[in-house]
Formats: sequence, structure tokens, C-alpha cells
Amino acid sequence: MTDQDAAGRADGEREAGGGQESAGDRPTAAGRAGEAAMAGGAARAAGEDGTAAGTAPGDRPVTDAGSAVRAGAPAPAAHTPPRPGAVRAFIGSFTSAGGRGVVVADVDPGTGALKETGATDAVADPSFLAGGRDAVLYAVSEADDGAVAAFDVSGAAPGLLGAAAPVRGAGPTHLCVAAGHVVTANYTSGSVSVLPLAADGSPRAAVEVLRHEGSGPVVERQAGPHAHQVVADPGGRWILSVDLGTDSVRVCALDPATGALRLHHECGLRPGSGPRHLAFHPSGAYAYVVHELDPVVTVCRWDAEAGVLEPLGETALATPGYPSGIVVAPEGRFAWVAVRGRDALAVLALSAAGDAAELVATVPCGGHWPRDLALDPAGRRLYVANERSGDVTWFDLDPATGLPARAGALPVSAATCVVLA
Repeated sequence: MTDQDAAGRADGEREAGGGQESAGDRPTAAGRAGEAAMAGGAARAAGEDGTAAGTAPGDRPVTDAGSAVRAGAPAPAAHTPPRPGAVRAFIGSFTSAGGRGVVVADVDPGTGALKETGATDAVADPSFLAGGRDAVLYAVSEADDGAVAAFDVSGAAPGLLGAAAPVRGAGPTHLCVAAGHVVTANYTSGSVSVLPLAADGSPRAAVEVLRHEGSGPVVERQAGPHAHQVVADPGGRWILSVDLGTDSVRVCALDPATGALRLHHECGLRPGSGPRHLAFHPSGAYAYVVHELDPVVTVCRWDAEAGVLEPLGETALATPGYPSGIVVAPEGRFAWVAVRGRDALAVLALSAAGDAAELVATVPCGGHWPRDLALDPAGRRLYVANERSGDVTWFDLDPATGLPARAGALPVSAATCVVLA
């Protein structure tokens, strides 16, 4: 049994092959008991360190705990259509664990505070979201029969655009919009799917499924491929897929006319590190890969012309836990990493060129089990989706030091993702 098993496996983990869910993806009986205790008062206070003995395995909270958070939340107030240029927050959540699906909130332009305006549970487990064009939002449905849904978010609450489209893969955990298509990373089946978009922005059936191959040395987590993230490079020419199971990042070419996806290059990373997500430097010349199985960030050089990602070095986060997401400041001075288990945010100072990263601080994330994080468009505030405590917490960022200062929180049961647009 690994440290990851003992402390609680991270989200999306399922047994490799056959699509069977492991204890890490949905709560077991023991997990439910642990979460019930947490909901009854055994939960750690915001910012407390470590993984307590009562912490349940798995990434999703149980329905009872989620319902308790939701019951205490204020009812949404009346809402007027958003002003042109206004920033809004879109929050994903696990409906199977008490979440209400896709939640929408207005962002106060002065304070950054979130005020919920509406929600929809039209699709199950919309765990990750991505913005599109013309007030269209996309969500994966993280299920064994994975799907993508599109929502009209021009009003107070999201409205489903057509039917959800199957991805022909299992357990999609991430998606991006590129060249008139939606691309998904399917964790359980270890594949990447491409779905064309209709004129109204709704997804059509998948036209391409590229299956990853390979494995890693951590048998419990890396018996086969586990695609965890897909992202278009800053120039929009390449699609990069981060695979936790094979310790690699694949670079693919996407044909905008047909949706065909062709493997161009594979960047191998340290065996057993379990890469999960990456983010680009604003210059587009470097990328930072955060690893789930080992708390490190790999700094990579990105050659956009050649379509080649090259590792340069690692920066240890110097904290036990299971990193989830990473974001980079718009001016490229800092990066922030969410670390589950430790319930922390790691602050990294980046070199002037972006080719090196240094850990400068670790601060509490404001809740429990930070699964995702996002910056506001100006880079002044950081928003963290704390899944097990059921909230999205926001922080003011010191422009000189990059240090986050907690400013408030919005209750959102089983929160998994936050996107600001």
C-alpha cells in the first residue's frame, strides 16, 4: 500500500484496464464513514496541515457531507444579465456526491467576491469546464460512459444546448476547445477524443479517439495510460495531453477540417512522477508540469515551431501531498500549485525568462482537498475549488511577493473546477 493509498487517493483514480472504478474515485463504505465523521465535526479547520486519520479515501465527498454544506448556503438572489466585460465564475461539481452540477456566480469587480446566480444538474458529474465562444460553456461528464455537454451561460443559470455527446471513452477529466472542436482527456480509458462543434456551439459525436499506450512503475496508479489533461499550445497549432499513467506528455497535431489527431512527439518525464496538469508561461516558450504522484513541478522548454517539449529541471514543492492544478501569473513572475492532502497552495517564483522556478512559500488553501484553481483575468486574485470542504475560496495576491491572502469563500458542494471568464 503506497502513501497515496493510505492518505487518500486522488481524483479520477480507477483500476487500469476494463474501466473498473477503484476506491479512489467514489467513496467506499469506509470512506463514507470517514466523511460522515468529518461532516459531523471532525473536519479540519481551514488551513490545518496534514491528512488526518479520519480523512476518507477518494477525491469525492459523500452526499451527506455535501448536502450539509449546501443546506447552509444562502439562496441565490435575483440576477440581472451580466454587463459587457463583466467577469463571472463557472464552477463544476460532482452531482453523485451532493453537488449541483454547474454553478454560476457573479464576480464583484472591486472585491473579487462571488455571488451565486444559478445552477444546473442537467448532466451528471460535470467535473471540468472550459469556456468557448459566444457565451458557451463546455463540461465533461466524468462517468464510465463519458460525455461532453454545452451550456448557454448568457443568463443567470446555465441552459443546456442540445444533448450531451458521448466521447467514446471512459472517465473524462479535462477538456479544451481548439480549431472548432472540443478535445477531452479520458482518464479511465487512457485516451483523447475529438468532437466537432455545430453552428450553435453544441458538440457532435466524437470523430476521433486516440488511445495512449504505456505504463509506469507505480503499479497501483500506472498499470496503463491515464490521460488527465488536454490543452492547446499558445499558438493554437498543437494539442498537448498529459498522461499520469505513462509519465509523459504527448504533442499531437489536430486537423481542423476533419478532427483527425496525429501523434507528433512524446516527452518522457521522470518514471513514477505521475504528471497531471501543465500550464504555459505567457511568453509561450516554457511550460510547467505539475505531478500528482510526486510533489514536484517540471520546468520544460516549449519549441512551438518544432512541436517539441523538453524537460529542463524539477522544483520540489517541499510538502507532502498530491498536487492537482497549476496556474501562471499573466506577467510570468509567479506560479501557484494546489496541493491536496496538505491542503496548501505552493507559491513559485519564476525566473525572468521563465526557464526556472523556485518555491518561495506554502500557505493554507482555505479549505479541504483543493482540486482546481484559477486566476482572475487581471491576475490579481486566485480562486480555489476545495472539493471536500465544499467551497470556492478566493485570495488577494500580493503583486510583489505573490503571496495569497484569504478574502472570502462561496459554499459549493463537491466543487471540482472553477473557470473565470
